[in-house]
Amino acid sequence: GMGRFQVASALLLALPVLMMASHNLLQNFTAATSDHRCRLRWEANATGLDLQDLVKVSVPRGERCQRFVTPQWWLLEVNGSAPNSSWPETEPCRDGWTYDRSVFTSTIITEWDLVCSSRGLKQLAQSLYMAGVLVGGIVFGGLSDKFGRRSLLIWCYLQMGVMGTCSSFSPTFTVYCLFRFLTGMAFSGVVLNSVCLCMWPPPAPRGWGPPRAMGTFMGYCYTTGQFLLAGIAYAVPDWRWLQLAVSLPFFCFFLYSWWLTESARWLVMVGKSQQALKELQRVARINGKKEEGDKLDIETLRSYMQKEMASSKSRHTALDLVRTPVVRRISCCLCFVWFSTSFAYYGIAMDLQNFDFNIYVIQLIFGAVDIPAKLLSILTITFVGRRFTQSTTLILAGLAILANVLVPRDLRTLRTALAVFGKGCLAASFNCVFLYTGELYPTVIRQTGMGLANTMSRLGSITAPLVKMVGEVFPTLPFIIYGAAPVVSGLVAIFLPETRDMALPETVEEVE
Repeated sequence: GMGRFQVASALLLALPVLMMASHNLLQNFTAATSDHRCRLRWEANATGLDLQDLVKVSVPRGERCQRFVTPQWWLLEVNGSAPNSSWPETEPCRDGWTYDRSVFTSTIITEWDLVCSSRGLKQLAQSLYMAGVLVGGIVFGGLSDKFGRRSLLIWCYLQMGVMGTCSSFSPTFTVYCLFRFLTGMAFSGVVLNSVCLCMWPPPAPRGWGPPRAMGTFMGYCYTTGQFLLAGIAYAVPDWRWLQLAVSLPFFCFFLYSWWLTESARWLVMVGKSQQALKELQRVARINGKKEEGDKLDIETLRSYMQKEMASSKSRHTALDLVRTPVVRRISCCLCFVWFSTSFAYYGIAMDLQNFDFNIYVIQLIFGAVDIPAKLLSILTITFVGRRFTQSTTLILAGLAILANVLVPRDLRTLRTALAVFGKGCLAASFNCVFLYTGELYPTVIRQTGMGLANTMSRLGSITAPLVKMVGEVFPTLPFIIYGAAPVVSGLVAIFLPETRDMALPETVEEVE
């Protein structure tokens, strides 16, 4: 059950989760786009004109990516007209750009001129980070099964600190993307192994037992981290220092993570029963139950784990997710749900500047909406059902995003309210689908099914920034896609079986 050890472990594992949102959503601030124009050929004091007049004759009004080939002095005249009654010739910004630094003193956009023809590189950087999260789940998932959860968690804390710090000192955009990719890999390793090390109490698949409570606690820590990001970003407007500020804490997490205890379940599964026994007795001492710990022996431990050990030795592969009709239908539906939820979530969460509002306030509001959204989803999951909650949250989220396409840009408050509502529904969808997926798959292929779900979620987060590039040609198309995807997957979710008040299936045959 829960004791001093479990509480201390949960707190130590939760602290890094506070900083996880900072890395996932960091590019909202480190890659924020400021107002910009072509850099002028001449300095204001060299021509005798003030800066405003010099800009007027050098750059077309409202133009960010073009400048006049020659200065258009006629524009300074009150009733001036273009020579030869035609608009003067323009050219790209050959000497670089000048940026408004009133909000952000420095970003990767101003550092490497990721504007105009290079503006798509901003979205590419975020997609590469998310690709790292996907690859990290595959790589560190396999390595943690071989070397242990604790060892990989310690390594991932160190990798996240080192790679994040290196990102802040990146000399070029290519090097920055490489370090961000490696940071994303470490992020995935931290998430996977933190969840495993949280599972010290006995599993409680129904009701609010310790594992469910810990999972919920971790989820709210991530939400709180979104508030923290807004505060840190406001205090540190330079992107390099901001990147450093959210990376250095992981060195502290690396240092204290050596106190954490390896998963006893993993130790037994790999045949290290003696070490598992020592770890359990250590936990018993910390919890003030030394006598109960001393009574434990290897045979008792193996007997308790016999069912799990038998399941792990049974031959099941990823093909079992599509081999039989019902499980195949479940897998297809869940793939849609996981992909669409992540796709739309990051499509909204990574586009704060689109709402023409104070970006720090928007970040706070976007973080705050997750709290009531998750609470409401818990109530509907418990008292109404999983299928209803999953389908409703996705359809409402999609409709809110689609409605925003029709709202004029000058109605900022309404646009922001719809986006906040949509993001809250997607947070509730995430909350539901994580539980729902675990209940739909039978024990023998549950981890495989969760792995597939995680992969689809990462593919959604990778695709979301790339879809924004379409907005350069059709500005509303990305939001139509972000809205349509959840609506379709919400309708697909109707075909999933309801699992409320039902026993967890053990075998594929039970599901069929």
